[in-house]
Amino acid sequence: MMPAVQDDVDVVLHRAQQAQQAFRRTSEREVDLLLEALAEVVVRHASDLADQTVTESGMGCAADKRQKNLFAAQDVLRSLRGRTGCGLLESRGVPGVIEIARPVGVVLGLMPLTNPVATLAFLTLIALKSRNALVVRAHPRAARVTERAAALLREALLDHGAAQDLLNAIPPVDREQVRALVRHPCVDLVVATGSTGLVAAAGASGKPTLGAGAGNAPAWICEDASVERATRMVVDSKSFDHGIICGSEQHLLVDSSILRAVTAGLRGAGAAVLSAAEVDRLEAALFVDGRMRIELAGKSPTLLAQRAGIAVGPQVRLLVVPLSRDRAAGPWGLERLAPVLTIHEVPGEKAALALCAWLLGRGGAGHTAAIHTRSRARAVRFAEAVPVSRVILNGPASQGCIGLGNGLTPSLALGCGVAGGAVTTDNLTYRHLFQVTRIATPVSPPSPRPRPDFGAQHGADADGRPSAWSGERDALRDPVPAGG
Repeated sequence: MMPAVQDDVDVVLHRAQQAQQAFRRTSEREVDLLLEALAEVVVRHASDLADQTVTESGMGCAADKRQKNLFAAQDVLRSLRGRTGCGLLESRGVPGVIEIARPVGVVLGLMPLTNPVATLAFLTLIALKSRNALVVRAHPRAARVTERAAALLREALLDHGAAQDLLNAIPPVDREQVRALVRHPCVDLVVATGSTGLVAAAGASGKPTLGAGAGNAPAWICEDASVERATRMVVDSKSFDHGIICGSEQHLLVDSSILRAVTAGLRGAGAAVLSAAEVDRLEAALFVDGRMRIELAGKSPTLLAQRAGIAVGPQVRLLVVPLSRDRAAGPWGLERLAPVLTIHEVPGEKAALALCAWLLGRGGAGHTAAIHTRSRARAVRFAEAVPVSRVILNGPASQGCIGLGNGLTPSLALGCGVAGGAVTTDNLTYRHLFQVTRIATPVSPPSPRPRPDFGAQHGADADGRPSAWSGERDALRDPVPAGG
């Protein structure tokens, strides 16, 4: 990093380290009250921060970004309230083990362009819940809104009597400077939710890193699905925030027997199903050198259609591209951060599973897939066959993958397991930001083998240990003396 930038970063990180050391002793009740205050700030400013995000980044839909901001504040807060983020953890019923949670220290968050405010709110809540300090690197195309949101949260920290240096946003730095930043001695853990290259750079730093992988989610509508419900959910999901959620449906697989009904259902839900000639024109407008044009990411379907010379009505929410298998080998088979969905006809389950696995092999392995079916057994076979961390059953993938409207942990950072180059398949939360120390105490075997000769000769207890050991074992089993 350049000397001036390096000096500023050194100061910020050292202050964060000092603030975290003081904060780690804060009680669970005090932390929950602090999180309530921070979440309320995000809720109060959810709309104007959403508007500013779209204006600055040029991506997405303000109404949907507002919903994501509210989700990051309200749903994430509900998942944290009353939990233990530091100190003695609740018993998990494991005999002879006492667990103590310890904060990791200073967490560095690398912010994405797609969800800058929502991700900042989410990381702030889970970092403070586990008694860490958070320093975020703003994305260059969303720096002002990230810094403004951080300033609002820092003001709330001060109003609540907490140290402002528990949260800091540093200015955007380039890729080489990011590599230096993640190696800084004050950084204890990196959470990378930006581009694939940024996540890879963080992972190569030598610092412990939690990364979110790219998505390329296939969604299969089976012959026994409710077509009207499934098509409505797919359109609602893939059109959400103009298609920039990484877990959104990219490829729709449809059983041959219901293809006509599904196509009609997509049109009824607000999608435009393109002709072969229109697909050619959209491909020419959308891709360059085999990749989607960056400047078209997160744009509205009407703007994309206009760029391609395709006539669609202003009410259209999604562009649907009927595709053959051989054409999916090109750029159409990759992730698209846009309200554009490919649709593939499949003759049955074997073909559907094979195509899903092949598409995920082109990108998005370990992330998300979706299935619409009334058969639990089919859903299980699907989950066993596709290399993903989460399968959304009869629901919208964009909202479902982050835990909105189902039982998954509410999160804006989604682990993709070893298939996606990550260490966990979980939706990340506060539990991933603390370390656990385990106290192991002696326990009796479940079915001790009697040893009468040893006991008779050496004064052993029922476990075959010398009787002098029994009192010490009991003391360890209840390490806190009565009365204090």
